[in-house]
Amino acid sequence: MSSANRKPGIHIAWTTVTYRSVALLILAGAAVFFIAMRVAFPQFTESGIKKANDVAGKLLEKVAGMAPAAGSGTVIAQQAHFTALDGTVRVKKSTGNSWVTADYSVLLEKGDVVQTGSEGMAKVVFNDGTSYTVKQDSLIVIQENSANDQQQTNVAVAVSTGTVDLSTATYSSGSKSQVIVAGATASLAPESAAQVHNDPKADQHEILMKKGTGEVTRNGETVQLANWEKVSFHGQESHLEKAKEIGPPTPIAPANMAPLFSSGDAAKDVEFTWTAMANAVGYRLRISRNPYFSSTLVDKKVNAAAVTVSGLGEGAYYWMVQSYDSSGKESVESEKNRFTIISKGKGTEAIDLELDPFIQHGHVIEVTGKTQTGARVMVNGSEVPFVGADGSFHYFTPPLPAGEAVITVTAQTAQGGVNTQQKKIIIQ
Repeated sequence: MSSANRKPGIHIAWTTVTYRSVALLILAGAAVFFIAMRVAFPQFTESGIKKANDVAGKLLEKVAGMAPAAGSGTVIAQQAHFTALDGTVRVKKSTGNSWVTADYSVLLEKGDVVQTGSEGMAKVVFNDGTSYTVKQDSLIVIQENSANDQQQTNVAVAVSTGTVDLSTATYSSGSKSQVIVAGATASLAPESAAQVHNDPKADQHEILMKKGTGEVTRNGETVQLANWEKVSFHGQESHLEKAKEIGPPTPIAPANMAPLFSSGDAAKDVEFTWTAMANAVGYRLRISRNPYFSSTLVDKKVNAAAVTVSGLGEGAYYWMVQSYDSSGKESVESEKNRFTIISKGKGTEAIDLELDPFIQHGHVIEVTGKTQTGARVMVNGSEVPFVGADGSFHYFTPPLPAGEAVITVTAQTAQGGVNTQQKKIIIQ
C-alpha cells in the first residue's frame, strides 16, 4: 500500500521490556562477543578474558540494581485512554486549573477530572481492562491508577455526580478495581459489571451490580452484591439498603451493527425482538438516532417480546428495551444495539466489493478495498469521505472498545445496487 494513500497521522506502537530482559540481552551479547574474539584472536589471554568478564559483571550488577527487587511493592503510575467520545466532553488535568476539550490523544492520569455535557458521552479504558462509560451530565475523578512489580493493578474512580457504567476484565490476584460514591467504596471482582448513580442534590446514591460480584463498604458497614442486586443510601448516617432489581431483556433483532435493506425510497418496517422475562407484564422499547438517547424517535410499551415498527427511513439507529412488572417498576436498560437501514433498488444485482485484510493500529482499524466506480461506501454506518475514480477506498475507524467488534462495509450505487460484507475482529 502506497504512503500516498495512507491517512496522515501518528501511529505509536510500544513493547514492554523488563529489566531482567535487558540484563539477559546484555549477557548474551557479551558471551557472543567473547566467543568471537577467542576464535579470531587465539592469543587473547585468559587474564584479558577475566578482566573483560569482570567489567561485564559490574555492568550487569548496575543494570540489575536499576530494577526494583521482586516483591518490593514498587508502584508505577499508569495512564488511561478514551476509546469513545460523543458530544461535549471536557478534561481538567491534575497539573492544571483549566478545562480542555477531550480527544483521543488526551491521556488520563491520577487526579484528572472528566466531565460530560447534557449530550456528552465518553468511554475510558484503563490498563487493567476496566472500562468506564460516563453518561450525560456526569463528572468523575481518577483517584488511583497504578501497578506494582508483581503486575498487580489498582484502579479507583470517584463518581462525583451523574451515572456511570463500568466493567472489569480478568486481572491478577491482589489487584483492585474500585468505584467511590459519596463515601461508599465498591470493589468489583474480575469479569464484573456495575452501574453507579450519584445525585448529590437529591442525596440519592446507588450502586447496581449487573454482572459478577462485588462488595460495598461505607462507615464500617459491608454489603455483598451479586447479579442484579443494588445498594442505595441517603444521608451521612444512613445504612446501606440492599434490594433485588429486575434484569433487562436481551436484544435479539435487529442484531448489533446489522444492515437492513429497504426498497428504493420506501420507509422500512422493522421487527424488533428480545428475550421474554419472567414476572414481566410488559416491555418498553426505545429507538433513537444517537447512542445516548437524548432524543427518541420511538418510545412505546408493548405486552409481547416482539413488535414491528413502521416508517423508519435510511440511516443509522440505536435501540434498547426494558421490562416492567405489575407494579410498573422498570428494569434497568438493556444493551444498546445499532443497525443501519440501506436503500436498495428492486431487482438490482449485487455490485462488486473487495476488501483487503484489515490493518489494526491499536484500537483503530484501517479498512481498504475496491468497489464499483461511482459507488458510495459506508463502514459501520459512517460514510467513507473519499472513494477514488476507480472505486478504491481507504478509511480509518474511530477507536473501538476492547473485545470483539464487528466491521460492516456496505457499497451502494445511485441505481440501488448494493453489497455488504461483515467481519469480526478482536480488539486487545
